[in-house]
Amino acid sequence: MSRSPAKPAYEFAPEERPLFPGSPYSPAHPLSHKLGYGAIALLMAIVATLGNALVTVNLPNLAGSLGVDIAQASLLPAVYVAMNACANLLLIKARQQFGIPAVTHSLLGVYAAAGLLQFVVPGFATALLMRAVCGMTAAGLTTMVIYNLLQTVPPAKRPVALVAGISLGQFGSPLAWLFPVEMLALAHWQGLHLIEVGLALAAFAALMALPLPPSDRSKAFERLDFVTLALAVPAITLFCGVLGVGRVMWWTETPWLGVALAVAVPLFVAALVIEHNRARPLLQTKWIGTLDIARFAIVALLVRLALAEQTYGAVGLLTSAGLTNDQLRVLFVLVIVAMALGLGTTLLTLTPPRIPYLIMAAALAIAVGAWLDSHSTNVTRPAQLIWSQVLIAYGTMLFIGPTLAYGFLRMLERGPGHLVTFIVLFSTTQNVGGLAGSALLGSYQVIAARGHALALSERVLASDPQAAARLQGGSQALAAALTREANILAFNDVFRLVAVLALLTAAYLAYIRIFNTVRQRRAQARAQG
Repeated sequence: MSRSPAKPAYEFAPEERPLFPGSPYSPAHPLSHKLGYGAIALLMAIVATLGNALVTVNLPNLAGSLGVDIAQASLLPAVYVAMNACANLLLIKARQQFGIPAVTHSLLGVYAAAGLLQFVVPGFATALLMRAVCGMTAAGLTTMVIYNLLQTVPPAKRPVALVAGISLGQFGSPLAWLFPVEMLALAHWQGLHLIEVGLALAAFAALMALPLPPSDRSKAFERLDFVTLALAVPAITLFCGVLGVGRVMWWTETPWLGVALAVAVPLFVAALVIEHNRARPLLQTKWIGTLDIARFAIVALLVRLALAEQTYGAVGLLTSAGLTNDQLRVLFVLVIVAMALGLGTTLLTLTPPRIPYLIMAAALAIAVGAWLDSHSTNVTRPAQLIWSQVLIAYGTMLFIGPTLAYGFLRMLERGPGHLVTFIVLFSTTQNVGGLAGSALLGSYQVIAARGHALALSERVLASDPQAAARLQGGSQALAAALTREANILAFNDVFRLVAVLALLTAAYLAYIRIFNTVRQRRAQARAQG
């Protein structure tokens, strides 16, 4: 019996080659495959962020089920952020050396296994493990969103796929508010665990059904990479832990927070020293120290701090009034619509010259939204916050894409060796910046609430003897009313602070733009003269 001739290997054209080591080739695909890759990208974006968002949204209720207080429960999102930031140091080189399927399938397998472990050994320690695994998996899947979207567009549209890939992950948080608590809390929150396991398995099945094209593999890791990881991972974890619980346990009243920072700082400095003196570093510390990238990091961090207005400020105001997820559902449906419109605006208008203006527009939208929220009262409900939250959601998407594009263009100027540094820097400003934003606004709200409570009680004591007598006699109703009003006034202070931060960011960007324009014109005048 004669054998049929072997099918010749596909020869990739130069324009189909990957941009960076470890990323897949991008050959021409039929429409059915392009639609499939697009659907997988959307699924990866949901899997990457929805699980942690469900935990963060339901953290107070979940704490009771785990038998811990809210301070301990606050470590759950902190561990997620820490592992998400650290994973980017590892995963880019891992994909280069072991290939995309091996790395991604391993992450999803461990994620699903950690979810199943919560049924066998439920408890806080298992929940912490699950958040750590979830953070690492999210870092890997965010890249997979981009890789799959790159298969759906021609080479000229690759920047659009990059921006859309990062932006899609932002939908996880508002989507989490649409899930009924009753469904998640079934049988001691096994409903939540089942959703996470189901998401992991769905992602695994999708990747098996329509794999990405191959990628080039080569030896990538060096011994000093693991030394840097051994120093950076505990440093970032300790720092995120401090940010996560500092405002709950209070910064000056919890000695171990200072100890954690005292350990984290030298570990992180040692990692930076090693990287600074390496021939082939993971982190390009010299590039990070340039003025251009320092400005990028400052603006990205400032806007991310301001964006905590929605996740902490508006939600905190409403939940402090006793509202539940079900009562916030319509608001977050509109937030999702606004985010989709913001993403569409970004994709249609994004060009390198427009990047500063889009980020300025995002900062101004956030400033206006926060200013609208600063007039809240004890009768403020979701209906009164629709316009403000829609503006902030729209501004979120105007900010994410252009900021990413700016940093990516600067990275391309330096070469592929700066990819790890760029991804780590962007991830840190967004994820750790979000955690820092909640810590900053939360701390400011607590301080402001104490001040307002003191002022209100003094006003009551001075103006109404009967109310003063009730307050001194321990009237719970009056004390609760004072606390509620003080908290509302404090949240208004938080909203005003966010508006100021956003306005300062827009003003700083305008200054940079004007300064660069003037300098370029002077240089042109000198050249012509």
